[in-house]
Parts: sequence; C-alpha cells; structure tokens
Amino acid sequence: MNQTGVVVVTYNSADVVGRCLDSCAGLPVVVVDNASHDATRDLVQQRPAVKLISNASNLGFAAAVNQGVAGLETELVLLLNPDAELQSPIDPLAEACSREGVGAAGGRLVDEAGQVQSGFTLRRFPTPAVLIFEVLGINRMLPGNPVNRRYRCLDVDLSKPAEADQPPGAFLMFRRQLWQRLGGFDTQFHPLWFEDVDFCKRARDLGLKIQYVPQAIARHRGGHSIAEVDWGCRQVYWYASLLRYASKHFRPYTYRGVGAAVVLGSIFRAAIEMIRCRSIRPLRVYATIAKIAGLSMISGHVGN
Repeated sequence: MNQTGVVVVTYNSADVVGRCLDSCAGLPVVVVDNASHDATRDLVQQRPAVKLISNASNLGFAAAVNQGVAGLETELVLLLNPDAELQSPIDPLAEACSREGVGAAGGRLVDEAGQVQSGFTLRRFPTPAVLIFEVLGINRMLPGNPVNRRYRCLDVDLSKPAEADQPPGAFLMFRRQLWQRLGGFDTQFHPLWFEDVDFCKRARDLGLKIQYVPQAIARHRGGHSIAEVDWGCRQVYWYASLLRYASKHFRPYTYRGVGAAVVLGSIFRAAIEMIRCRSIRPLRVYATIAKIAGLSMISGHVGN
C-alpha cells in the first residue's frame, strides 16, 4: 500500500489538470471537483486510476480538501493544486513528515522557467502589522519594507531546508493524524483563502513542526481557478477570509486594529478603482467589505 496519497481540488481546471494528474502517476489520487462547468470532470474520468468526487455545488476549498482526505486511506496526504506539476519524487516530503514532532512539510514551487516562486513558496504567519500593511497597500507600494520582507520570507535562502511556518496549500504534505486532531481544514474559510494558513497555524499551536524541503519540487502556474471568479467576489472573499483569520488568531484589540485598517483601506481602494475603471461598481464592492469589517469589529468575529 502506498504511504502517500494526493488530493487535488478542481474548479474549471480543464486546461491544467491533465498535466497535474500525469505528474502523479503511480500514486493514489482523489480529485474533488467543485461544480466545474468546463471539461474538468471529463478529463479526470479518462484516468480510471484517479478517484473523482464530483460536487453538485461549489463547497469551497476547505470542505473539498476534507472530502478528498476522507476519500484516501493513506497515512500521508499531499495537497496539490491542479495547476501544479510534480517535478521530482515526493519522498523527501514523506521523510520529513515521518520525523518525530513533525506534522507537515512543503516543497519548492517554481515557475515555468524553473525559477523559485519567491514570496509564495514560503511565508511566515501573518501578524497584525502584516495584515494592516496588506490592506493599506503598503506591501504593494513598498515591497522591500521589513514587515513584508519578513512575512514573505524574502530574507530566507530557499535552496536550503528549514523549519517553516506556512508552506502554501498548493504543495503541502501532512499527516492524516494531524488532520484528524485539527478536525480537518476549517470550512468557515469559504470559499477560499487563508484556510491553509489557519491549518498550519493550528498545527504549530499543537507544538508540531512544519518543514520546508526544497528537494521536493513542483512547477506551479498559479491563480488559474480564481481567474474564473468575478473581480468583485474575489475582493470580498479575500477580505472576509483575512478578517476571519485575524479574529480567530489575534487578540481582540489587535483584531479590531486590522478591521479598522480594512475600513480605511477600502475607502482608498474604492476611489482608486473607480478612477481606473471609470465605474461606480468598486464603490459598492468596497462598501460591502467595509461593512463586513465594521460589523465584525463590533461582534468580534466575521459572520457566516
């Protein structure tokens, strides 16, 4: 029996999922499709060795991951994005996860040219300052600032193994026992974003280590499924998940500071986007985001 199985969550992934599955040949693979309306499911069904779980509606990334893990019988689970292709054996990840006190491990993500995806392959857990800088646009305007450099591990040599905070869910291996202890991925992060950060944070809070293993490599395209989602919805989803993470892991007064920054940043972003798009739609989108932030500052959590 294979020690490691693979979970791939798809949503309109027809243009990439074939290469992903081909790179996983020889491993047990479960694909959980979140109601794609392209040819994704047909392409998966052409590979009889791959188990397909087909959802009638989009249940979100976290819920789909939990379905996939439940559909496997392996002790180790590799979570792999459909736009990622294994470029090396995954044995180093399995070896890292098998060490005493280790719950999860992530590998090196590279782009089409083979260059490491610095800033994404490895990150530290977001602090209140990080999220405030993010929502105010400071990290985008001044990417070399020390808060952003530390958060995106721009000070780390990604060619060397290291203990890590949060390898992305695009290429993350974890023990089934850890998944069970945590009660799976938190489905309140719906439909996506920050569920993998939360999973790693909760693992670290249990006292378990997470390893970065650069010998394990996957080529990663990035952002293919989210491009299918309406721009306004993307903004609301991202901010709501960010606020949910902050309310879950920060002290109340620091969480409310993040919420206040979201409100302030929404005002600036709405003005900029209205000028850029010559439309009032950004005003409605960011008004929704500001309302979510304002209500959550009062209640102390993000409503479902």
